[in-house]
Amino acid sequence: MPVRLIPRLPAVALGLAAATLLAACAPRPQRPHEVVVAPALIPAPARLVAGDGGFDLDAATPLYADGLAGQQAAHRFAALAAASNGLRLAAPRAGGPTPGAIAFVRDPAVSSEAPEGYALEIAPSGIVVRAADARGLFHGATTLWQLVAQAQGEAMTLPVLRIEDAPRFGWRGLMLDSARHFQSVDEIKRVLDAMAMHKLNVFHWHLTDDQGWRIEIKRYPRLTEIGGCRIPAGDGGIDPATGAPVPYCGYYTQDQIREIVAYAAALHIEVVPEINGPGHAQAAVSAYPELGVLDTPVPVLAEWGVNRTLFNVEESTFTFLENVLAEVVDLFPGRYVHVGGDEAVKDQWQASPRVQQRMRELGVRDEAQLQSHFIGRMERYLSTHGRRLIGWDEILEGGLPPEATVMSWRGIEGGIAAAALGHDVVMSPVSDLYLDYLQTDAPGEPPGRPSMVTLEQVYTFEPVPAALPAAQRHHILGVQANMWTEHTRSFARLQHHLFPRMAALAETAWSPVEARDYADFLARLPVQLRRYRALDIAYAQTPFQALATIDGDRRDGSARVTLRNPLGYPIHYTLNGRVPHAGSPRYTAPLDLRLPVQLRAAAFAADGTPLAPATTHAVDATSLLTRRNAELAVCPDVGRLLLRLEDDGPLTGERAIFNVTIFHPCWLWPAADLGDIDRLTVRAGRMPYAFQLAHDEPQRTFLPARSAHGELQVQGEGCAGPVLATVPLPAAPDADGFVSLDVPLDTAALASRRATDLCLRFTGDTRPTMWVVDAVTLQPR
Repeated sequence: MPVRLIPRLPAVALGLAAATLLAACAPRPQRPHEVVVAPALIPAPARLVAGDGGFDLDAATPLYADGLAGQQAAHRFAALAAASNGLRLAAPRAGGPTPGAIAFVRDPAVSSEAPEGYALEIAPSGIVVRAADARGLFHGATTLWQLVAQAQGEAMTLPVLRIEDAPRFGWRGLMLDSARHFQSVDEIKRVLDAMAMHKLNVFHWHLTDDQGWRIEIKRYPRLTEIGGCRIPAGDGGIDPATGAPVPYCGYYTQDQIREIVAYAAALHIEVVPEINGPGHAQAAVSAYPELGVLDTPVPVLAEWGVNRTLFNVEESTFTFLENVLAEVVDLFPGRYVHVGGDEAVKDQWQASPRVQQRMRELGVRDEAQLQSHFIGRMERYLSTHGRRLIGWDEILEGGLPPEATVMSWRGIEGGIAAAALGHDVVMSPVSDLYLDYLQTDAPGEPPGRPSMVTLEQVYTFEPVPAALPAAQRHHILGVQANMWTEHTRSFARLQHHLFPRMAALAETAWSPVEARDYADFLARLPVQLRRYRALDIAYAQTPFQALATIDGDRRDGSARVTLRNPLGYPIHYTLNGRVPHAGSPRYTAPLDLRLPVQLRAAAFAADGTPLAPATTHAVDATSLLTRRNAELAVCPDVGRLLLRLEDDGPLTGERAIFNVTIFHPCWLWPAADLGDIDRLTVRAGRMPYAFQLAHDEPQRTFLPARSAHGELQVQGEGCAGPVLATVPLPAAPDADGFVSLDVPLDTAALASRRATDLCLRFTGDTRPTMWVVDAVTLQPR
């Protein structure tokens, strides 16, 4: 830890009066404990000074606590130590530092300018955690537990050290979307537990959207009775036995919300609810159509993307929203309420004579200023009830009340503009902090947006832009990562997206700039994975796998294998089918091998521990003839807005996953060897086209269909090259949702049959469904 780990000093030089007292006491006799040598803490503390020797900790170590805050911190430490190590400590007793004990002590002198700060001191004969208030003691207890969890078992020797620590930012947030896919109360609590483990302190809870209204409002019961349910698109919304629709439902009762808010408060996490408007309003308008602009009822949306449904701007609608906020304010005692404000496509307002008349009545010059009026009404209500409004950066458009806070998601520019106007800002850019984006390009990534936000991007994001003048930098309250759940229908997938990127977020949000070192973070990360496993956190395996690219020539029987780990950890491999270990050959350069190849590979930590189960890569001449969906490339130019989508069926269980460019579905097999190939077998599936594109709709293009149900078209030499085949599509796929197409090729027009880029597209506008390529197999003559 080159930035913050200062050369080792004698314990007597650590500086606290308590240290002198503890060091003067004789240490307990040494026992055969595991020794924790180098602390691997995440987030990195502001200052860590190492001393000599260690403190033996086991089940006989007593706990002492000063007051209620000390008791709470001691109980947290003991509970975590029991969960991770099986270490069962006795209940804390009242009191301060005592030889041979661990003490949690209120001390107003510690980090008086940073209320969440703490001091942790480990000496040979005792441990003391000091802080000015309960938050600091809580964070100090978390740090001490991290040291305990770094060891394995119920007894360990912790190193002598002194930590003086406080967060860089007061807003260290995570947003979770419960509107698109619903999480249970227990799952929300598990997310909160993980946030506390990472010293995050703001849980932004996205509770309403087009696809679901998830918060009980007693005055308006239809919000959850109707707005809390949708019929998923395709087979995911049909009972296969009866053909009856199967709704997707869920909401939190007010008692459950109070339970979650109280649970978060005990972890020193503030819950910020989001009630979205004027856009993302379709679930509310479905429940109460009079809130909308159109006269026709609308269903709760079962599509993803940017929808046009808006709230109207009648006084009765503002009364509705204020009544909703009244119950929200009662449920959430925190300082902030989020009102959304994003992606409010103004088409309905522009086309509505009544809205245009209302604009004239209000003296509003355009739709942007009308949204400003809408947000201003929400802000005035919240401010009179002791709350501050926060919204996405679109709330800047048309003007914004000075007390409003801006969450900058479309980059950092909105945050810079807001700070220049005197608004407080939370940085949350899509480019670096959207956790629904994939974290690696591994084929095993779950559904999501295949644009990547890697661990390194999250870690190296700097929340305070260099372009922001020094006088305005105090407006940057902090940083937040956002987890949207359109494509995340299970808690296991949610955890995959959150971890380990939450660890990177934690260090970005907490640690001072000079203490952040990505290489050092990667060195500490394997220990954090051990903590995850101890607490049953199902973190993503893909960043820790050994990935392989195999370029083979099936005719001369050769293969070149290139291995890599997304995070750069060293890889060891075997060629005999055995599981690799740290003593197996280390990968240093591409391997030239003979077919068939059976290679197993794994990435390893510095201590020789495998970071993920070994991956197996088996290739022979026959397997080189097939490319599956994840192995195909995106077509250049025509294939925009790539998504990694899950199939719509079966209703329960595993579903196929496809990479699809939804503006122009198109797949490419680069440099396909057609030397002895005269036909293809293409396995194609059909799934719902469940997207609202709003103003991006004109970018959606189609090849013209020549037959009733369209065709599969295959081109060589890329998507502008000669057409090699056109095969009619059936009216419907087989019962399993797929169809196998025999595709004879006309290769006479190709300049070379040995290597050409095969482009595969489907013709015709097939919405509300679309065809997708599942696999392509070359068929030799």
